[in-house]
Amino acid sequence: MATPPTRAPSGPSEGARVERPVLDLGKYLVVVKGGGDLGTGVAYRLFRAGFAVAVLERAQPLAIRRRVAFAQAVYDGATTVEGVTARRVETPEEALALLTRREVPVLVDERGESLPALRPIALVDATLCKRSPSTRIGDAPFVVGLGPGFEVGVHAHAVVETQRGHHLGRVLWEGHAAPDTGEPGEIGGQTARRVLRAPAAGRFRACREIGARVREGEIVAYVDDHPIRAPFDGVLRGLLAEGLVVPKGMKVGDVDPRGAVEHCFTISDKALAVGGGVLEALCAYLSGQAGGPRG
Repeated sequence: MATPPTRAPSGPSEGARVERPVLDLGKYLVVVKGGGDLGTGVAYRLFRAGFAVAVLERAQPLAIRRRVAFAQAVYDGATTVEGVTARRVETPEEALALLTRREVPVLVDERGESLPALRPIALVDATLCKRSPSTRIGDAPFVVGLGPGFEVGVHAHAVVETQRGHHLGRVLWEGHAAPDTGEPGEIGGQTARRVLRAPAAGRFRACREIGARVREGEIVAYVDDHPIRAPFDGVLRGLLAEGLVVPKGMKVGDVDPRGAVEHCFTISDKALAVGGGVLEALCAYLSGQAGGPRG
């Protein structure tokens, strides 16, 4: 890793032309485990800031907000979110080659077995497992965990808060994030009701698409022959991928009561806030400021 400067350069003399500074962040690879909407928000923030980014996913991603999830590349081969293209690759070597094209490689590797070959400067665990994460602090030179379940010093060097509210996106250099409440965050006055869950175990199939306007009571999907109905008027913000076998009670969709169709196709405020926290933590590490404020 290149050694960052220890002090800022002196200012230009009067009348001198100011050269535009160039900071080559593309030489730093960050791997994000989990390409759901939150992991995608993190990857997007880092990519736009100039970092090289790769995503690790499971063979059958369970992302709900699939129109803003790099995980969708596992199913479709490639997907583009707000101008950034993610593409499925089969090997770490293909992933490293794709980085030169300024795209985001998505590798099916749930356990992180490709990390030794990828040799990232940082690893971000965005799997939102909420308890007993498999990630450990030694998995990369700098490790960031998102949300509940991660303990600073055990699983990660830093943890970023994911709970909606005053502390969303805050970087924690000790301790852990707020515990999982089991209650979805409030959107448009709705919490638990906005989440669609499987009424029984079986195979999921949708009969409406993400971005569709729905009315209360309208059937939007099935698990086998069991219908799933919209709980209120709104927009289908997310739906599970077609054909997956799900257990009873699993989250399979999300209805947004605000009715803004464009929100279904853009990264959420929450994902961008968490991504900003990861960017802060990573820049603090690279500049030698990791560990929080110093008195």
